[in-house]
Order: sequence, then structure tokens, then C-alpha cells
Amino acid sequence: MSYDLGDVVTLSTTVRDSAGALANAGNMALTITLPDATTTSVPTVAPASTGTYTYAYPTVQAGRHTVRWLATGANATAYADVFNVRPAAPPMLFSLAEAKAKLDIPASSTSEDEELREFIEATTAAVEYFVGAVVRRTVQQVVQGGRDVWLLHTTPVLAVTTVTALTSWQQAVDTSVLDVDASTGVVRRTDGLCFDQGDYRITYTAGRALVPPHVSLAGKLILQHMWRTNYGASRGLAGIGGGDDVSVTEPIPGFGYAIPNRALQLLQPDRDFGGFA
Repeated sequence: MSYDLGDVVTLSTTVRDSAGALANAGNMALTITLPDATTTSVPTVAPASTGTYTYAYPTVQAGRHTVRWLATGANATAYADVFNVRPAAPPMLFSLAEAKAKLDIPASSTSEDEELREFIEATTAAVEYFVGAVVRRTVQQVVQGGRDVWLLHTTPVLAVTTVTALTSWQQAVDTSVLDVDASTGVVRRTDGLCFDQGDYRITYTAGRALVPPHVSLAGKLILQHMWRTNYGASRGLAGIGGGDDVSVTEPIPGFGYAIPNRALQLLQPDRDFGGFA
């Protein structure tokens, strides 16, 4: 499961003696490596009970964290693990409540909420593969000067915020003279000049201010289709979207059998046939 930024993650490990019984180590140390490669070290963790060690870690960064427990002295051992932390604004096409409504899961039932949120994020990535960015995000891209236009790779583009020259001799580019085609990502100057030689780092916002209903519905159909895998032989249950109308008889290129054809048909008007980078 993934945690939200700011959550306190309870990390744990156990130590056993040569006979397999829970036993304390001579010393237990913990090292957490954060996504930016910095570390948080706890030189000594006291056992919560015989052979059981826990540590409550308050998350401060989004991304993948690695955990290493190292027991030395008596009953020496080591254990490594990982956990993921979502960004403050996770890429979710629709809310948990909307997903539960589509799957006929009562709002009062919360046992599958964390798993369902991961399904929503996976569904969002699947939809964006076909139609480009849906969830608003900040993108940085290096572009080359000495030309009339720039092409941004993540569309639709909502706004260009900054253009930074990567060498000191380049002329600055004022974003007020830029014209951006939101759907194609083509950037032109309106002052009749070409972009100066050299590389620039362009920062822009991509995504959609309004998600069209057909895109949102397609995402919910994909979610419903994938959620059926949790039910094994009972995947045909009507209450979770079962039945032949969501059976995929031909795989969709790039996604195998994960995308139902009726969802793809809904996404067709917005499809980016080059895929989404």
C-alpha cells in the first residue's frame, strides 16, 4: 500500500534465535533512505516486545523509501523493505467516493479503500496513455533554440510559466511573447523572432481544467474492469461489473486485456495516437 504525505508509517521487524523463537538482538539500528537519497538513522531501537521492533516514522517526502533494519551482537540479522508515499496532490482522475459508487461498494465499507486508491491511480495512468495529461501537473522539459517553434511533449498545455536559458550567453525569453497551442504543444513567438541558439529549460502546466464526462466515464469502466480481478472465479458478478459486455476478446495494443473496448471507444475523440510521454 501507499501512504499519504504526512502519514506516520509504522515500520516493524522481528528477530528470532537459532531455534526460531522470538528473541532480542544485542542492538537494533534502523536506516531509512528517502527519495532524495538523504537518510534518517536511528542507532538504537528498543524492542516493543521480545524480538519485535517497531518505529513510527512521520513522512516528509513523496516517493519511494527504502528501509534497513540491522541487528548486531546477539541474534544478529538484517532486514530490508520499501514503502511508497503519495504526493500531496496524487494523480487521481476521480475521487474514492466516485469509485466506490461505480463499484457498488457502500460508503461505510472502508476495508478496501487503500487498495482502491491504487487502482484509481493506475486507471488514471491508463487513461492518460490514450488522451494525454488529464490530471494537472508541472512539467519541465529541455528544448533546443535556433528554431521557429518548440514542441512540448506533454499535452494538453494549460500555461507556460518560465523559460530558463541554460548558458549565460543566451538571451532570455519573455513568456509574454509566447503563443501556445494547448492541444498540440506547439510554442511560437509572437514578436517575429526565432528562439536564440542554445538549450532552454521550459516549465509549464499540463492537464485539463475540466475533465469531459466521457473521459471520466471511460476511466470508471477501466477501473470496474480491473477491479474484477480481485474476485477470481466470481468475476462475472453483476454487482462488480461482470457479464459479457465487458469481456475483452481482442487485446488493445500496449495494454493487453486491461482495457475494455467500450472504454476505448469513449476515449476515441480525445486519443493521442502517439501515446503519452
